[in-house]
Amino acid sequence: MSENNQFDNILPVAPLKIAALESCREFAEKVDRYLVDFRRTANTQHRDNVYFQEYAQDSYLIDCSCPRFGTGEAKGRLGESVRGSDLFIMVDVCNYSLTYTVCGQVNHMSPDDHYQDLKRIISAATGKAHRINVVIPFLYEGRQHRRTRRESLDCALALQELQNMGVQNIITFDAHDPRVQNATPLNGFDNFQPPYQFMKALLRTEPDLRVDNDHLMIIAPDEGAMERAVYFSNVLGIDLGMFYKRRDYSTVVNGKNPIVAHEFLGDSLVGKDVIIIDDMISSGGSMLDVAKQMKERGARNVYVCCTFGLFTDGFDKFDEYYEKGYIKRIVTTNLNYRSPELLSKPYYAEADMTKFLATIIDTLNHDTPVGKINNPTEKIRKLLEKQNA
Repeated sequence: MSENNQFDNILPVAPLKIAALESCREFAEKVDRYLVDFRRTANTQHRDNVYFQEYAQDSYLIDCSCPRFGTGEAKGRLGESVRGSDLFIMVDVCNYSLTYTVCGQVNHMSPDDHYQDLKRIISAATGKAHRINVVIPFLYEGRQHRRTRRESLDCALALQELQNMGVQNIITFDAHDPRVQNATPLNGFDNFQPPYQFMKALLRTEPDLRVDNDHLMIIAPDEGAMERAVYFSNVLGIDLGMFYKRRDYSTVVNGKNPIVAHEFLGDSLVGKDVIIIDDMISSGGSMLDVAKQMKERGARNVYVCCTFGLFTDGFDKFDEYYEKGYIKRIVTTNLNYRSPELLSKPYYAEADMTKFLATIIDTLNHDTPVGKINNPTEKIRKLLEKQNA
């Protein structure tokens, strides 16, 4: 049985429909095309069965929008019925390129604005859809996942709010701390990782990269990245190094304690290529500092793999470090908005996640285990075998 026909003779939970907010419309269209291709050849023997009548469609995307009033207030609108459907609502809370008008003034949409629009679409579908699932690749407020001193618990509150609104499953990627799912223990929460897509993009753009213990090392830029770095090093069979941050806890700058220094733990880097792996590039300051220290310690080439490339402080520093040879390649996924400027950079490579997300949605719609697709070890090994051959 082919990969696309793995659900032959398996009933879907309900007819599949996808409501993509404007923040991720282009990305959702690519996901939709994969789903259409998957189902064109699956369960063809059951097309006369009433349960499979809406199985193969030309598109699973539905018409939805969040129009705004002149005051900046908005409402969620569904352009077609979702009654009895397995509804997947997709949103990119990091898409700052979208704007709206408030009393004649132009505002760029923030994560809070996108989250409110998500709730509006959920509200329009609640009580009608058979099941509501939310696809939120960058977990809203995921960086505010725990309380230190007198602080809010934004991510936990958001997950509880979605649960109370009727959302049954939340699909996210590389959550800053997946333990935040403990806030809603009775809800479905799936956190997926992109290591296979990272290696595929990296080997496509760097065909001469030698993946063995003598020529390559994985680097965790801080303690929080250790788990994903350990998995990467084990699958690739190469050594692991780690940095830890020394912070000044007496001051707060831009909502966080400034980093005093990065300290390295690991073997010699002389003559080796290194892959720095993390969940996101925000301003990129700590990532660039780590890359510079790698080169100063004798690393040959420095590659950066991050799930989300936010680049909140622009690209000037990245351009400078690329020209100086501190970094050779930056790989991020297309799960969040990337500006045209980033896409034009000579050091940037994209890890395409659309087929992977289409497979996730197809799997959940058939109510089958996601363990197999969430364990890319075999795929990575086949990719390396192909590369070595």
